[in-house]
Amino acid sequence: MVSSPSSSFLLLLLCSLLAVLVSGSQKALLPIIPFDEGYTHLFGNDNLVVHRDGHTVHLTLDERTGSGFVSQDLYLHGYFSASIKLPADYTAGVVVAFYMSNGDIFEKNHDEIDFEFLGNIRGKDWRIQTNIYGNGSTSLGREERYSLWFDPSEDFHQYSILWTDSQIIFYVDNIPIREVKRTESMGADFPSKPMSLYATIWDGSDWATNGGKYRVNYKYAPYVSEFSDFVIHGCAVDPLEHFAKCDPTESSSGGGGIPREVTPMQRVKMESFRAKHMTYSYCYDRLRYSVPLSECTINPKEAQRLKSYDPVTFGGGSRRHHGRRHHRSVKPGIVQADAM
Repeated sequence: MVSSPSSSFLLLLLCSLLAVLVSGSQKALLPIIPFDEGYTHLFGNDNLVVHRDGHTVHLTLDERTGSGFVSQDLYLHGYFSASIKLPADYTAGVVVAFYMSNGDIFEKNHDEIDFEFLGNIRGKDWRIQTNIYGNGSTSLGREERYSLWFDPSEDFHQYSILWTDSQIIFYVDNIPIREVKRTESMGADFPSKPMSLYATIWDGSDWATNGGKYRVNYKYAPYVSEFSDFVIHGCAVDPLEHFAKCDPTESSSGGGGIPREVTPMQRVKMESFRAKHMTYSYCYDRLRYSVPLSECTINPKEAQRLKSYDPVTFGGGSRRHHGRRHHRSVKPGIVQADAM
């Protein structure tokens, strides 16, 4: 039987639609909310602008101030996502952050899960950093740093955090780039208290670009970052009583479209990303940790590649000049965190 042109076209169309649904299923199953349903203004006055559609927000850094917003609720576990477009051109010293924290409640033993975008000098790639702290363990930085396979200032890309009682997974465009599994030896170093979700842009001149070598140059201001496609799918917690307003098992079981774990296909993509784009991992930093932290699983291929990338840091040798400096940065009005 020979298919007619119209039936062949229909079959091709159905196959194309199926491919789109499969590739975007995670995003499609989770509702996108308007800004004012999930977030509120944090700082920066008129440097935060909500578009008329209610779904897109501009955060601006200029000579006066940065800006930021915060979720209306605290959450204990869940899936949190936003599409972000970063400032273009010369952005040295500029830090854009999308992260979770409870530093305003637990000043000395806060938890934190970070996406940090570290600005660049013209012609160089933006760098993206992930980090976690638990119970105030800021002396034990768990940073990883990567380049990206695209220019994050040219268009929106999706950045997501999955946080359960047993794991944390960071995603870029639904590709997992980092997986942190809770181990018994981590103890309270694994984030375990309710957190708010934040987005900020601010001046990180002291450390963000080459350890502070390149600072924010305000002749290129204003620096504008854009946020949209907000997904907040977690277990909200009463801010005073700290009891959950939902079934805690629901927020960590993968219900409602939340991914449960890294699938075999995703793991292949994650390993490929890390092999091509990871430029720093605390697990291999022999200058900071002569013995890797307890949750680290050493991958010989990662170790060899990073050692060839920076033999001093990842080989445990000594520097002739000053060693890598570690700065304690301050996200405006929120929380302190170590960064490099």
